[in-house]
Amino acid sequence: MKIAILSRKSSLYSTKRLKEAGEQRGHQMRVVDYVRCYMNITSHMPTVIYHGEPQTYDAIIPRIGASYTFYGTAVVRQFEMMGVYPANESQAITRSRDKLRSLQLLSRKGIGLPVTGFAHSTKDIDGLINIVGGAPLVVKLLEGTQGIGVVLAETKKAAESVIAAFRELDANILVQEFIAEAGGSDIRAFVVGGKVVAAMRRQGAPGEFRSNLHRGGKATVVKLTPEERSTAVRAAKAMGLNVAGVDLLRSRHGPLVIEVNSSPGLEGIEKATGVDVAGSIIEFLERHAQPGRTKDWVRS
Repeated sequence: MKIAILSRKSSLYSTKRLKEAGEQRGHQMRVVDYVRCYMNITSHMPTVIYHGEPQTYDAIIPRIGASYTFYGTAVVRQFEMMGVYPANESQAITRSRDKLRSLQLLSRKGIGLPVTGFAHSTKDIDGLINIVGGAPLVVKLLEGTQGIGVVLAETKKAAESVIAAFRELDANILVQEFIAEAGGSDIRAFVVGGKVVAAMRRQGAPGEFRSNLHRGGKATVVKLTPEERSTAVRAAKAMGLNVAGVDLLRSRHGPLVIEVNSSPGLEGIEKATGVDVAGSIIEFLERHAQPGRTKDWVRS
């Protein structure tokens, strides 16, 4: 097959691994900077053009950065209109990037979540804090990634100050209960094609409640319980994602989903588990990539 990896940089670990995995299986792999693509939107011959050349592929692997979601998903959608099979569809990527919408969809499917509140007016701060059971609580920017814009408020007064400050900046925020028993760790389950292919436990640095590897967290291999495995698969399915990183917390009430990532990094999980995750993604495309086999963009 001829496969394009939509990525800003060919030097990124995840991009390199996907290219290597595809080439090892005899596929033609090309890294395409989706921000440099432009589109010819016509009724009969939709086209994506890159470096002056029309692009034709059997499949694409979107690696869309959070800050380029709008344009990146437009490029993915254009490929879908051309009948190119995407590892993740444009609508699913957009859905997963909206943290509030993601939680609402997961909630509708009965998937375990931390108690979460959302409000617009600073006049409703008290009610918002009460929803999640009071302090300590976690305040999250809807647009934050990699632990940026996530604050632990240990007292009600601190929570009021943080929420008010974010709202003064006109930032949209979520307020969630703090799961103390997680001990500053979470689990990343990597789902490909409806199966968990690898899982790691991420432990935050000393004194840090966020477990993101970008913030000094450490990763180790972990064995999932059947409930955790089922929750991760159901969460990815709820988002419509074929490839997803599902982040879970272990709580007294069972596994809780805190995020579903449509472009999960490969470096941490491959190094922690020794699993060829990139190869699993290529194998998924080998099994499923067929011309015109897309669905979500038709309904969007």
